Amino acid sequence: MVANLNLLAQSHLDAARAADHGRSAELLLHDGPLRQTLIALVAGTELAEHNSPHAASLQVLVGRLRVTGVETAALVAGEVALLTHLRHAVLAEADSVFLLTTVTGVERTAEPARAR
Repeated sequence: MVANLNLLAQSHLDAARAADHGRSAELLLHDGPLRQTLIALVAGTELAEHNSPHAASLQVLVGRLRVTGVETAALVAGEVALLTHLRHAVLAEADSVFLLTTVTGVERTAEPARAR
C-alpha cells in the first residue's frame, strides 16, 4: 500500500473541521504489532488522557500539538517525538494532522532510545 500523506492530511483536516467532535482519523497501516494512524484535530480539540502502547511516536504533518501530562514544548509540523509511557493526552493548539506510529502486543524489554 502506498499512501499520499499530503492528500490524506488535507482530506482528514477538512473532515475534522466539518465534524462536531473536531477530529478525523484513519488507520493507514496494520502489520502485526505495527500500526500507523493519521489523525486530524481542529484547534482546541484534545484526545483524552490515555495509556501509551509498548512503543509509540507522533510525527506532526500540519499544525501544532502539545502532549499533556509531560513537560514538553509544542510540537510543530516536521517534528517527530517519542511518546511517553505515562498516561498522556494530545491537544491541538492549531488545526493539526499527525501520524501516530504504535507497536502493540509486545512485552516491554528496556527503555527506548531517545532521538538526539
